[in-house]
Amino acid sequence: MEPTPRRVPIQFNPTSGSGWKHRKLLELVRQLRSASLQPRLFSRRERLTAWLERPENRQDCRCIIAAGGDGTVGDVLNRYPGLPVAIFPLGTENLLAKFLGIRSSPEQVTDLIVAGKLRPLDLCTLNDTRFAIMASCGFDAAVVHRTHAARTGHITQLSYLWPTWQTLRQYRYPPLRLFLDDAETPLTGVLAEFVNVAAYALGLPVARSARGDDGLIDVRLFQQPSAFHMIRYCYKVFRGTHESLPDVISIRASRIRVESDEPVPVQIDGDPAGWTPTEIRVLPAAAEFVVPPNGSTGG
Repeated sequence: MEPTPRRVPIQFNPTSGSGWKHRKLLELVRQLRSASLQPRLFSRRERLTAWLERPENRQDCRCIIAAGGDGTVGDVLNRYPGLPVAIFPLGTENLLAKFLGIRSSPEQVTDLIVAGKLRPLDLCTLNDTRFAIMASCGFDAAVVHRTHAARTGHITQLSYLWPTWQTLRQYRYPPLRLFLDDAETPLTGVLAEFVNVAAYALGLPVARSARGDDGLIDVRLFQQPSAFHMIRYCYKVFRGTHESLPDVISIRASRIRVESDEPVPVQIDGDPAGWTPTEIRVLPAAAEFVVPPNGSTGG
């Protein structure tokens, strides 16, 4: 019988892991060591990459901990495919951690790693970038682009208020064309949401039916252009009634090609991700996450 892997590298975001959060990181390290595991902190990605290139480290790696927000989790999923991922939430939203039932608790995360229950989840790719939660093209992606362009430090929910107002005043709503799977005729709209798991900022139920383990991505396509309709859509999403609107298309697919006559902004899990044209594909069961052993996750 092979020995249980003991090494646990931790990639942390220096911004998310500063101040009192850094003390939580140190407490996590202490808890892991008390459980006879071998944690090691990495703030520089290239050092972690070099560490994992050593066969003895890779073979004895129990999992990799993403300590930060959803951006840190996404970075780990893209840089270190094939390794189980444990999340230590330290960011602003931590949507995937909430979905999986993981708290910002050194004790809980240590217990999860010791128990070793893994849950496979689908990932999606937008061009060559993997993501776990969602992507979008259109108005909300324009807000994300504007927010990050004006960023001077740590982003909070309040950071989005002024960029949202500016985007409402200035966005021109270029039409999008979505080709789903092998369809030759596109669906058209001005805002497209691609949801892998039912987790979104502020708890908004964009696609309640999204599962994350069905090999499909849920698409919500909003068709009417104008600031008035964006406000109307936001209100309906907040109420959870948008999917009954005749100008909102709800559909699933495993592959989506997005085209437009002019470049339209795209975002992944709250980070800018370029412009259209783009293509999204589902990678079934492409990642494994350390989860609570009783199965009481958000999904």
